[in-house]
Amino acid sequence: MISNYLENIKGLIIDMDGVLWRDTQPIGDLPLIFDRINELGLKAILATNNSTKTVQEYIKKLSSFGVDLESWQVINSAQAAGIYLQKNYPKGTKVYVVGQQSLMDTLESYGLSVVDDGVDGIEIVVASLDLELTYEKLKKASLLIQSGCDFIGTNPDATFPTPSGLIPGSGTVVGALEIASGKKANIMGKPQPYLYQMALDRLALKPEETLAIGDRLETDIAGGQAAGVHTALVLSGVSTMAQVKSFKIKPEIITNDLYDLVF
Repeated sequence: MISNYLENIKGLIIDMDGVLWRDTQPIGDLPLIFDRINELGLKAILATNNSTKTVQEYIKKLSSFGVDLESWQVINSAQAAGIYLQKNYPKGTKVYVVGQQSLMDTLESYGLSVVDDGVDGIEIVVASLDLELTYEKLKKASLLIQSGCDFIGTNPDATFPTPSGLIPGSGTVVGALEIASGKKANIMGKPQPYLYQMALDRLALKPEETLAIGDRLETDIAGGQAAGVHTALVLSGVSTMAQVKSFKIKPEIITNDLYDLVF
């Protein structure tokens, strides 16, 4: 149980892929796990780098696994990108997106104008996991970045956990564009601390009262430590114990899965 490792934890910031599920397969009895979190009196919020679904789509997916959460309890890197761009660019700024429709919808909800590359005045390229990626999309995005457009990446996750194994993730797409354009992306998701800072604001908790739980050392754990929160690695997703031993950033807690952490 968490109290066996750390005292005074009042809230959890929980990653999704590799922690709650592998694509369509839940990891453990999720209703039981969330009931236990409630029994412990812990606030909970989910924060994921995955921008392939809107908040409401995540709420629906959670519900299909028997977990009912409110929309404020879900944060993803698409929202982080939307908030960042809304703060730094005028309303209606034109954006070319390499990514899923859910990412486009989220960006438009923050006042940005998602357009095709044939439109004049594009100022930003946003790249993420695109399940319908084509060479033509990469070419268009690369040329726009080379022409001077700002380059935003939702997250650097190179892979994505599924029941059949690890498949290419958002970082694969972002990396391809970085190589092709010669320009590094400004990353919005973990390991940048933005998602964790958003979560802390919504939880109304201090970093020292909060535990971040994830399955990736280089994003979840590194991002949590950058935000000053406590960190726990679960071995149900991407990172392994062998990687922990060689990784310079060490999580405070390591467990097999979320169930082992809360029971």
